[in-house]
Amino acid sequence: MGHAMLARLHTAAVSGVEAIPVSVEVDVGGGLPGMTMVGLPDISVRESRERVRSAIRNSGFPFPNGHITVNLAPADVRKIGAGFDLPIALGILIAGGVLPWRASNAAATGPLIAGGVSLDGGVPPMRGVLPIAGAAKQADPAALLFPSANLAEAAIVDGIDLLPVKSLFEAAQVLTSRNPSPATRPAMTSPPAHLATDDLADVAGQLLARRALEVAAAGGHHLLFAGPPGAGKTMLARRLAGILPPLSTDEALAVTTIHSVAGTLPPGAGLLTRRPFRAPHHTCSEIALVGGGSHPRPGELSLAHHGVLFLDELPEFTRRVLETLRQPLELGTITIARAARSATFPARVTLVGAMNPCPCGYFGDPHKRCRCTPLAIERYQSRLSGPMRDRFDLSVEVQAVPWRDLRATSPGESSATVRARVVQARERQHQRHGRLNAQLEGAALREAGALDDSGERVLGKAMARGLLSARGATRVIRVARTIADLAGRGAIAGTDVAEALQFRIKV
Repeated sequence: MGHAMLARLHTAAVSGVEAIPVSVEVDVGGGLPGMTMVGLPDISVRESRERVRSAIRNSGFPFPNGHITVNLAPADVRKIGAGFDLPIALGILIAGGVLPWRASNAAATGPLIAGGVSLDGGVPPMRGVLPIAGAAKQADPAALLFPSANLAEAAIVDGIDLLPVKSLFEAAQVLTSRNPSPATRPAMTSPPAHLATDDLADVAGQLLARRALEVAAAGGHHLLFAGPPGAGKTMLARRLAGILPPLSTDEALAVTTIHSVAGTLPPGAGLLTRRPFRAPHHTCSEIALVGGGSHPRPGELSLAHHGVLFLDELPEFTRRVLETLRQPLELGTITIARAARSATFPARVTLVGAMNPCPCGYFGDPHKRCRCTPLAIERYQSRLSGPMRDRFDLSVEVQAVPWRDLRATSPGESSATVRARVVQARERQHQRHGRLNAQLEGAALREAGALDDSGERVLGKAMARGLLSARGATRVIRVARTIADLAGRGAIAGTDVAEALQFRIKV
């Protein structure tokens, strides 16, 4: 067979949470039948040779004879995943002369194409469609041909023509049409931002812990619960997401993009509107927690972006896993560097930890005897290093509520009532400096953290007694600023500092 036409299509490779445009060039020439792929494809991309061959034949198309060369450009970007199957299959059909496509010359581009193919010619759902749709918006023409199962996800991006397909045959029809009709965008339904379950009104007693939850939600502060088993630490932590404000449009887009790249977006889901709540098991690895791998993917830390990361049984996590959190908790991002490439993922979370005071869980309990030795207690508590413990602005000792008090206590405030105060406090913070109090530093902290005379006296006495380091005093001021915002005060009063100090007691 003589030299055939060169086909050039366009797709995108997902790097981190962004999509990089990629050209798919296919040449069907003479020589022995076979397929060569160049352009830094990984194993999943090279395996597309067999998937594409079966999909073409099972879709009723003849497979071109001759040697097929597939070039994925740029060559210095690693190509990962099955999302290149569909453009490769269409490129082979065009280059082999099976499909008459007006844009098969090098000057024309056509829509951006992304999707895998199954052996029977179907186009299954894929991950990463949202950032790819964002890349399609920058292309000319702004059009995207993609799996129909991802329609709701792609419809989040405005300003592009959506061309969803269910099979390779349907994709060929759309691509060869002179004027393909864009799909009708599905109605963007907004599910309730907060579920009716896990309401704060279900928590009986625990007034200090409830207050700590409110302060943590209002200022974005990290929170540590310590207490015996069954005291309600997990129950309290699971109600934090319910008192956080609804996601803004930008926040929802960022959260949805991360879950799209990670492949955790529910089938048929559009824009996520609920704050994420992630609770990984203590056996998870550091890569599972902060992200990574040979081809970096988001971890639980990034999946909890703009939401809550809950680490139950905190000392049971390995020390190395916990120490990987220290830098991203300060920066709000995590950069995964590998020899071939690096990726940066957002990681702005509210961290909540829960731990027992000792291995048996009853050290200090007035009703049950602790059977742990002093050495075992010290070893257990030292699993949480000083620098990691210092990341928690709020520490609360949670004691079990007696049964008679559980039955006699009237329901507390609901999550909706507390959330209203949290929203107002956050609005004051954003109007003042455009960020939460937990993120204040430098000149912004000095301006926002102005203390009145009583506040200066209380903080000065705590420093004079050696109860606080300079870093600890800074964290107390941040928490006191949040408490003042919840009360609607301008300057930080002595009562605000005193309340913040009680949350710095080591538990």
